[in-house]
Amino acid sequence: MLQQLKNLLGFGPRIDYKELVKGGAIIVDVRTKGEYQYGCIKGSINIPVQDLQNHLGRFKKDKIIITCCASGARSGSARRILLSNGFKEVHNGGGWSSLQYKIR
Repeated sequence: MLQQLKNLLGFGPRIDYKELVKGGAIIVDVRTKGEYQYGCIKGSINIPVQDLQNHLGRFKKDKIIITCCASGARSGSARRILLSNGFKEVHNGGGWSSLQYKIR
């Protein structure tokens, strides 16, 4: 419980998103299609969070997945959906624009 609280507040272990992407991690942008059209991370996959449950078969459960959205709230929900469906390693990358900066 204490570690979860630390992670939630940003005191958990630092995640090297750039290395995860270099290693083949998939970036799933869970914003709406309209939001995605106005800017996105090159190579990311757009599946709105409300549709994610219907697209789980697109991904292997042992593949590393990084979720992102506008601020981190919807990507947090997407992370929980993926983990609750047996995906092994899922990271909430937060807002897509800041994640884009982290993976450069």
